[in-house]
Amino acid sequence: MVTYLDRWMKRLLAGAGVCACCLGSAWASPRDFLKRAPEWFRSEEGQQVLTNLLSHQSDLGGWPKNLDTTQATFQGEWSKIAPTFDNGATTDELRLLAMAWQAAKKGTPREDTRPSTGEARYQEAFRKGFAYVLNAQYPTGGWPQYAPPPKKSYHRHITFNDGAMVRLMEFLRETTQGQDYDFLTPADRQRAQEAFDRGVQCILKCQVRVKGSLTVWCAQHDELDYSPRPARAFELASLSGAESVGIMRLLMSLERPTAEVAAAVEGAAAWFEKARIKGIRVETKEDARAPKGKNRVVVPAPTAPDLWARFYELETNRPIFVDRDGVPKYQLSEIGYERRNGYSWYGDWPRALLEKEYPAWKSRREKP
Repeated sequence: MVTYLDRWMKRLLAGAGVCACCLGSAWASPRDFLKRAPEWFRSEEGQQVLTNLLSHQSDLGGWPKNLDTTQATFQGEWSKIAPTFDNGATTDELRLLAMAWQAAKKGTPREDTRPSTGEARYQEAFRKGFAYVLNAQYPTGGWPQYAPPPKKSYHRHITFNDGAMVRLMEFLRETTQGQDYDFLTPADRQRAQEAFDRGVQCILKCQVRVKGSLTVWCAQHDELDYSPRPARAFELASLSGAESVGIMRLLMSLERPTAEVAAAVEGAAAWFEKARIKGIRVETKEDARAPKGKNRVVVPAPTAPDLWARFYELETNRPIFVDRDGVPKYQLSEIGYERRNGYSWYGDWPRALLEKEYPAWKSRREKP
């Protein structure tokens, strides 16, 4: 069945100069190919996927979002490609190129230890994208959603939304040690490590204090003073019950956490415990009066697993729900049908973090 989203994507691809017939009922992504064997990268299929991917790289070095950069060759104007770090764009393309370079090396005859000139394009494209990531970092340590950042739009803010900054930092940390990146020079790896370290410091400065206590993070923060910032009209400056999970995980993954990092983790964990919402369940029910015959509602459920809200009011810590008018409400039922049913207002994002990962982290720290 062709969905509205499929039709929308086909129109978008056609406008960008990409053959819509290459799009199935869902689009793939570079991540789908990251577990392929080296032989696949040298196969006809692998070579075509890589050619497609390279054709979507912008002049700046990054890739666009919400497009299948692996299944069709870009036929439009390169100058119109809008590179971004949003929705997973750019980092997985770079990972795939690094793997392609390694596969090319393994397939080179023994008497010649270098990949052919044709395969050098993988390393060249990687270096261009690698520089794009590094150069996009603000002096304050964060990354915008797009680079170069727009002057007025919320996209210029330090972007934790949908894991954008955490994803970039994880990629840079990989490049400092991973074997797939052994073509990088010591200076390259040092730049990546320094960028990662600045990112950690940025995270610590962005963590919101309320009445003197550390809490968690907003989905966006000011690129100059680190303060919480809004995005779209229904995404107010607030405490995030979703994005903060990935940030806390990143801090817990540091091998030698400083006292400041440990305090940030402890503060976030304490906030997540306080922010638990008990005794409810979110259901989608049949509703003949609703525009699409269904409606999302919150129902009492004393034995249901705890939930967390996507957004919490900064000063009161109350869950908030916001329509496109930008006015916060305190019940999901108080906002309009479209936003009520078209956004993830509740979730169990921190559950595994609190039940397994955080206790394990604490146990490791307590060992002599």
